[in-house]
Amino acid sequence: MDLELLQRASLAAAIGLLIGIERGWQEREAKDGARVAGIRTFTLIGALGGLCALLPGDITLGLCMAAFALPFGFFEWRRARETGSWSITDFVAGMMTFALGAYATHGNMVLAAAGGVITAAILAERRFMHAFLQRLTWIELRAALLLLVMTVVLLPVLPDRTVDPWNALNPHQIWLMTVLVGGVSYAGYIAERIAGPRKGLLFAGLAGGLVTSTTVTWTFARMARRNSAVTAEVMTAILAAWIMSLLRMTALATAIAPQLLVPLGPAMIAAASLLFVAAAFTYRAASKTESHALILQDPFELSLMLRFAVLLAGIMLLAKLFRGGEGNLFALGGLSGLLDVDPITLSMAKMANSGLAQSIAASTILIAAAANGLSKSVLAIVFGGWRLGLSLSGLALAASGAAALAYFG
Repeated sequence: MDLELLQRASLAAAIGLLIGIERGWQEREAKDGARVAGIRTFTLIGALGGLCALLPGDITLGLCMAAFALPFGFFEWRRARETGSWSITDFVAGMMTFALGAYATHGNMVLAAAGGVITAAILAERRFMHAFLQRLTWIELRAALLLLVMTVVLLPVLPDRTVDPWNALNPHQIWLMTVLVGGVSYAGYIAERIAGPRKGLLFAGLAGGLVTSTTVTWTFARMARRNSAVTAEVMTAILAAWIMSLLRMTALATAIAPQLLVPLGPAMIAAASLLFVAAAFTYRAASKTESHALILQDPFELSLMLRFAVLLAGIMLLAKLFRGGEGNLFALGGLSGLLDVDPITLSMAKMANSGLAQSIAASTILIAAAANGLSKSVLAIVFGGWRLGLSLSGLALAASGAAALAYFG
């Protein structure tokens, strides 16, 4: 017990030392005596909080914290008057150090240590945060808040079960996909601002393809409709997402059923290779033209996301209605692929381990991939226009043909 108390007291002092180092570095050019608290003082504040937490009674801890806050706040006020700087960061940092020191000896040591590291990191990133706020627009802030409301407030209260007579519509899953649409759209917007239209969208497409290439297709296609000058950049990002989707499907299937690599691998590689050549061509075409900023009124638009939610619900309902009593796995793969490829991929891989013929499992997965390419092409036409949509539709058909030749050849 004494050893644990020593460890906790040492952690309280260490938290203060860490925060004190950061505060001392920020004010390293100040003259001696010009600072209210430096490395030594913050270390002692952390230790003081830890010792006060060991005293009996919660009221005692509260009185000790008040007794510390009053003189510490007074000295910070005096310093602010003399220097003309009215920042209360040092005062808040001192209170946080005291509180974390108290929690280190009275609560979870891991959480206390993490709190100290996070506090020091936040204090150290002052310039970055201020520069970020200067660049942040109201539209971007509003979009981020809206996305948080959709995720944190609305998503948890939606029932995670089907609510229709056909046992097809799950409000939680539908809204989760809608939130994912907003997240990918916002990520693409931010990536474009940081890295520029060409590289930013490419990176966002690669990352989004690891999650859902359908969402990337829908959200990025509307950018091309708004600004035709970035069609090449948008196509590159969408094709990159499609390639990642095919690689993800192959990885999921072979991770569960390694024997599927032989029938599935060549077909997926053939399709991905064709898409890669097309992506390289569009990327090169984009590099030869002047970069254009995307004309977006919002990082994402709620009205468009609601339209996607309605469309998603319709597809889920149709897939459920036309699936009933259907024993054909190929038809099941086609219907499932219209909405999502991961469930059917995982199902076929598990069934392959349970006795299902490898050829049937691989064929079903490939049919799902082809159907998914068809549905993404339709989304590209609806939300991106005929020019982008038909180009992607042609590439989707070509990729499916390449996969079929590799599979049956």
